[in-house]
Amino acid sequence: MRVLGIDPGLTRCGLGVVDGLPGRRVQMVAVDVIRTPAGSDLGARLLGISDAVEGWMDQVRPDVVAVERVFSQNNVSTVMGTAQAAGVTALAAARRGIPVVMHTPSEVKAAVTGSGRADKAQVTAMVQRILQLAEAPRPADAADALALAICHLWRDGTAAVMPVRGPNASKGGATAAQQAWVAAIEASKKSRR
Repeated sequence: MRVLGIDPGLTRCGLGVVDGLPGRRVQMVAVDVIRTPAGSDLGARLLGISDAVEGWMDQVRPDVVAVERVFSQNNVSTVMGTAQAAGVTALAAARRGIPVVMHTPSEVKAAVTGSGRADKAQVTAMVQRILQLAEAPRPADAADALALAICHLWRDGTAAVMPVRGPNASKGGATAAQQAWVAAIEASKKSRR
């Protein structure tokens, strides 16, 4: 399966592509960050992000696109820009018939580090380790995009190894990272209710 992870942002939008099987070794295909000038017109910035994302989709042909779910923060203008960038990326995928999935930051952190509260440095270090990269992906937006793609790939493997609910929910030989990922999913579902 090929997954395009997108860490949406209006100034910096991270893109990371990985290949792999659910719950198995993952290989990086490509990574980059789209940048738009802060002083430019909003429409032009969104068009630039859309054009770049569409070019990536046409070139790498992902099976699925994983986008970070936007959460409310104190800075409303940052949230709006992030949501707008996420929207144009989802639209680009929909035009191509590519499924789009959203993952919360805590789900992504738990999937790659084993802790839904990991910091950016921990996520970056684990992405480097998981993908066996000589150098850590920079800036953090690039590492976050790869982490999103890894999270989505490993999601299906986690569900197959360890049921989320039911009498056997704690059995099945899941790793600590997989157990933390399932806990993050449950916490995310509870917070949405």
